Amino acid sequence: MAEVIEIDMRGRICPSCLLMTLKEVNEKATELRAGTIKLRVLASDRQATATIPEAVSNMGYGVEVKKRQGHYEVIISEPG
Repeated sequence: MAEVIEIDMRGRICPSCLLMTLKEVNEKATELRAGTIKLRVLASDRQATATIPEAVSNMGYGVEVKKRQGHYEVIISEPG
């Protein structure tokens, strides 16, 4: 089972959320591609639910967006 690494971006606005997420994705690319980790990004900015999934899916990663109470959760996983 993959380890889940949480990145809390609540209170930040895009493009900050996107840039910080892409930095983490690039730093952890080997583990993400191997499926040993997943990234869970917590964001309060609704725009992040569009920009982050679009960018990481263009990079080939799996992505899922969930609405939570008061924030959003973007799960980034191995290429599918």
